[in-house]
Amino acid sequence: MKHPEAYIDFSVYEDSKDLLGVAKVTLPDINYITQSISGAGIAGNVEAVLQGMVDVMSLGMEFRSATGAAVSLLKPVKHNIDLRVAEQNWDTVRAAAGIDADKFVLVIIPKSSKFGSVAPASGADASGEYAVYYYAGYKNGVKLWEIDPWNYICNIGDVDYLAAVKAALGK
Repeated sequence: MKHPEAYIDFSVYEDSKDLLGVAKVTLPDINYITQSISGAGIAGNVEAVLQGMVDVMSLGMEFRSATGAAVSLLKPVKHNIDLRVAEQNWDTVRAAAGIDADKFVLVIIPKSSKFGSVAPASGADASGEYAVYYYAGYKNGVKLWEIDPWNYICNIGDVDYLAAVKAALGK
């Protein structure tokens, strides 16, 4: 049995080109859209979670300074991002550490950029926030999820939770 321990390191690529100067990435939260239901036959309110319908997603990136990567991602266009992570795990059967290859694929558009502050002997604390149009996660080459609101895809594991919706709409 493998137990995840920690991320060792990561690289961020745009269209297969390494984006240097990225210090930290905050991955998007996946929140489903809900609807409050009340009325006859319901003793109170019920929160209905709409199957496969996701709320807006945002990606955060922090940079060491106003690097070329930070400026490149400021362009108000679609950016294809590939985040690759080396994650250390502990294998209890082998009693040894191992490495898992995690990958996150995103299509993003910038919402805001901050180029931080300037002070002696300090980092700039530059950052950007990006709207996420597509989000997929992989572990060791196996797709764990794929969220693509534009194409009615909400695939978790091997189940597309919007398949019935697409069928009902004739898509």
